[in-house]
Amino acid sequence: MQELRDHPTLRDVGATAAATAAATGASWAFYNYLHYQAATARTTIPHRTDNAPDGDGVYLGDGQGPIPLGRDDVVDLHLTVFGDSTAAGLGADTADETPGVQLARRVAADTGHRVHYSNKAIVGATSKGLAAQIDAMLIARQRPDVAVILIGANDVTASNGIRSSARRLGDAVRRLREVDAQVVVGTCPDFGVITAIPQPLRSVLRGWGLRLAAAQRGAVRAAGGRAVPMADLLTKEFLAEPENMFSADNYHPSAAGYALAADILLPEVLAAIGEWGPAPLPQPPEVSEAAEQHRFGHRILGHLGVG
Repeated sequence: MQELRDHPTLRDVGATAAATAAATGASWAFYNYLHYQAATARTTIPHRTDNAPDGDGVYLGDGQGPIPLGRDDVVDLHLTVFGDSTAAGLGADTADETPGVQLARRVAADTGHRVHYSNKAIVGATSKGLAAQIDAMLIARQRPDVAVILIGANDVTASNGIRSSARRLGDAVRRLREVDAQVVVGTCPDFGVITAIPQPLRSVLRGWGLRLAAAQRGAVRAAGGRAVPMADLLTKEFLAEPENMFSADNYHPSAAGYALAADILLPEVLAAIGEWGPAPLPQPPEVSEAAEQHRFGHRILGHLGVG
């Protein structure tokens, strides 16, 4: 496993935790301890320099795809994914394992539509990068019928403000709605499931992430999008089967983790395009039982004043 002398994510994690400790009056010893834990985590989570597999193309209801999109080809639906490494599918071994391709295949199979899938997500992106991703789509004249956004984890590790990060996400949703795209957003995941990050650092990040997810939900809904609480809906399975749900880096999801994410996003995507059918949509919890039972984080956050 590659040593992480300069792992950008965990370097930022240390800054985030230290900033939180300093802002809340935690002791200098605790401040230094969080820095130490971030340095230790850098040696256990490998630094990824690869890109996610590319699955862009047209998917058919009979399972065919990806088929290259020709200039004169007619499709029924354009599905575009924006966001960070999770949106791109980093950790998957093949394009078919990425969340966007899994969604495209399932939408095609469930509706019989010819689905054009394109991924604009960038590994390492924060909410600050969403505007550029949307710009790239508009310049290419590839307006989506439905857009899926997965963003937030890097905003936490980069110490980006919760309100400003949520506002930027809301702005992105608003821009997409202005070009008549339906928008489904998977909010910030739960850092509490990443056991490669030690305690109490993990709980500090978890608290920030859950607060960001709540702010994202409000911003997305206000902008006319659909928010899906990924932290609430993924926590139980990731805690129960980390060896199956995480890829080899113990940080990004595996094929199974991405399949679960696609399962969770699919009903909202189908509802957004009017293809869910007469049954009511599953109602996600505001806070999952598994998250609430993960109580150690609440004690740490109470000490820091951010719980």
